Amino acid sequence: MSLGSAKVWGVAANSFLNPLPELINVMIVDDHEVVRRGIAEVVERSDGMQVVAEAGSVAEALRRAVLVNPQVILVDLRLPDGTGIDLMTQLREVVPQVRPVVLTSFDDDDALAAALESGAAAFLIKSVRGAEIADVIRAVASGRTLLDERTLTRRRADHDDPTADLTPSENRVLKLIGEGLSNREIAERLGVAEKTVKNHITSLLAKMGLQRRTQVAAWVAARRSSGWRAETN
Repeated sequence: MSLGSAKVWGVAANSFLNPLPELINVMIVDDHEVVRRGIAEVVERSDGMQVVAEAGSVAEALRRAVLVNPQVILVDLRLPDGTGIDLMTQLREVVPQVRPVVLTSFDDDDALAAALESGAAAFLIKSVRGAEIADVIRAVASGRTLLDERTLTRRRADHDDPTADLTPSENRVLKLIGEGLSNREIAERLGVAEKTVKNHITSLLAKMGLQRRTQVAAWVAARRSSGWRAETN
């Protein structure tokens, strides 16, 4: 055997004794291509991981996940043919070993609770730094779960609902203000005096930390438009 051959065998033996760590296979699901590419760049620049597939819908993600068998899948909540919750629920049937991480813009307790119920191992907001995304991928791939009931409980304790102290009557008035009804129309709908409606509005403004009726209407409208369960086409 030549010296050159011996050197090659020596390298092979060392590689066998000290194998390189396997890359973490990551899949990204988001309906915005620019967002997907940005996340993919973060993953590809991080040590020890690679992007094996991308998808922009629930159906496409299911097809590709079966083919590439990723270890970790980053999932947005709002997709054109369903939600990330739908996807994660179905993934448990076809690719049960995959570990989902929700990566979304919707920072609310309903989304967090739904993600937990559907088997997500972690929950990230898209404003998170790239290094944190990589850290979470590594943790989840190693078997850790970063989202549990205690996380949700702490979250709810830290984020007070401005409507938590409203009475049932005040909540009804709040809803009707959001529908664009005037004080007189609300009074007629509820079968009470208009002055009673005004008293409810004064009380709910104080409890919610608002000053004007228009702010209440804007708050209700914002809640409706920002929901991740919005109807899909």
